Amino acid sequence: MGAPHPVGGQWLLEPSLPGDVYTPERFTDEHRLMARSVRTWLQHEVEPVDARLEEKDLSLLKSVLRKAADLGVFAADVPADYGGLESDRIMGLVLAETISRGSLSSSVGAHVTIGMLPIVFFGTPAQRARYLPRMVTGELIGAYALTEPTAGSDALSIRTRAVPEPGGAAYRISGTKQFITNGGIADVFILYAKVDGTQFTCFIIDRETPGFAVGPEEHKLGITGSSTTSLFLDDVRVPRDRVLGEIGRGHTIAFNILNVGRLKLAAGCVGAAKHALRHAVAYAQERSQFGHPIASFGLIRQKLAAMATRLYLAESMVYRAGGLLDRALGRVDRDGDAEPKDVAGALEEHAPECAINKVFASEMLDLVVDEMVQIYGGSGFIESYPAARAYRDARINRLYEGTNEINRLLISGQLLRRAAGGRLPLLDAARHAADTLGQAATGPTPPGGESDPADVLSRMKTVALACLGRAIERFGKEVTEQQEVLAWLSDLIITVFAVESGVLRARQNGGASGDGLMARIGALAAAEALPSFADAAARIVVAAEGTAGARQTLAGVQRLLATTPVDPVAGPRAVAESVLEMGGYRLGLPAV
Repeated sequence: MGAPHPVGGQWLLEPSLPGDVYTPERFTDEHRLMARSVRTWLQHEVEPVDARLEEKDLSLLKSVLRKAADLGVFAADVPADYGGLESDRIMGLVLAETISRGSLSSSVGAHVTIGMLPIVFFGTPAQRARYLPRMVTGELIGAYALTEPTAGSDALSIRTRAVPEPGGAAYRISGTKQFITNGGIADVFILYAKVDGTQFTCFIIDRETPGFAVGPEEHKLGITGSSTTSLFLDDVRVPRDRVLGEIGRGHTIAFNILNVGRLKLAAGCVGAAKHALRHAVAYAQERSQFGHPIASFGLIRQKLAAMATRLYLAESMVYRAGGLLDRALGRVDRDGDAEPKDVAGALEEHAPECAINKVFASEMLDLVVDEMVQIYGGSGFIESYPAARAYRDARINRLYEGTNEINRLLISGQLLRRAAGGRLPLLDAARHAADTLGQAATGPTPPGGESDPADVLSRMKTVALACLGRAIERFGKEVTEQQEVLAWLSDLIITVFAVESGVLRARQNGGASGDGLMARIGALAAAEALPSFADAAARIVVAAEGTAGARQTLAGVQRLLATTPVDPVAGPRAVAESVLEMGGYRLGLPAV
């Protein structure tokens, strides 16, 4: 699959080949068998008790989690020596997509990703042996305790304090944690505190430790069946051997585990969107108005096409990024011999792609469930129909694993830091793109064509890089303080990755000629992305050059992005027709 050591963000600078990307069409028999087994379990054992789970029956939730463990759901990312399957990273994404029912998805994700992976990747052999085998079987449930009443997005400002005992045999930890998923059912907590008030450090804390208390359950807008509590620590004694990683290096664990969490969250959003679209299609085909099923109406088909197009892009992005992460981690010994810094480096390499996925997929899901409510009409506002719950459950994803605002700052900020450090030749590419943009501003309008999304994509990359260069030229090192500009830059970068992922997937699977659903969606996605893409580019240019000075550059943007538009009626109708024929979205894993 292409270069053996891909650099995160390199795809922005140069063309990618279809064979370079991992797609759902490359799933192994093992991937599909596991997804089928879990899907069957959800349908036959979880759905009948779903209403009880939503009422926060925590004893039932723990029972359901133990059954999930019996299926191997908790074992995918764990080395075989500790009871795991030691699968590839794709298996974890397949499971995250399949178990995409709001509350249960939240509970499982908190356990298998941010609860277990810190020990998998950064634990000592003794720590792994103590916890992982019992976490794999569901005997122990994990949780991740970082957020505090005064420390949310600014994680490094936590106030929970760890004071070493004389002699250094243990630490005494005091503080409060907030919004902890699985707080009411967890047995093991990955918890962050500052040693001596300054050194950000990760600890493993057992629930039964004296001085450790769990607060009451929070009453939430959505995912009502999951447990969310505060934690209170009053002089909790934690032995020194429960320090995870190095003293003062807890941020390495926290931020890199969140990278994996963001990608798995995106996979869960894909599964939830498939579920919502399937329901929306079924309702549209059953509901009649004016003597016809509403699925036959053009405006309903516009909605179905938009839902399927965004879903296709998100699915393509998730598994492309999963392939990149799997390759990076494949260079690290997962049996326990690798240095933590090597593991951290592998996880950090594709942090931008993980953040890109989190933002795009969570906003994709919000669009899908919003249109689902609209298709259901008044019934969408009634709790006995599936749309209302889907709408409520989706909203948390734009807050989880760092708000989308913070992730937008991370995406462009990380790439800029890599450029400044010489790790990514972004600045040279930006200067070249700026020259191309300048030539486009004074030259003839380049010929456009709806039949070649790859050509549109190439122009989008040029515009994105040129805008990045303009921002650096104008603001210099202070660009990191320009949050609006960073967010608009990230929107350009997100759109490029999304469209490219969809186009490459279509081409990998024989869709380059424009035939087939993938090619139709790819062409539609590229065309529909242009207006908002051009708007974000214009905002950056005006912010960097001023209203009067921006005219020539804006002319270059307009000329470079000029294309023959896709038929705004026939294109979406063709996509919607395929979705209606399939009864939903059927390109990757089936919807649960």
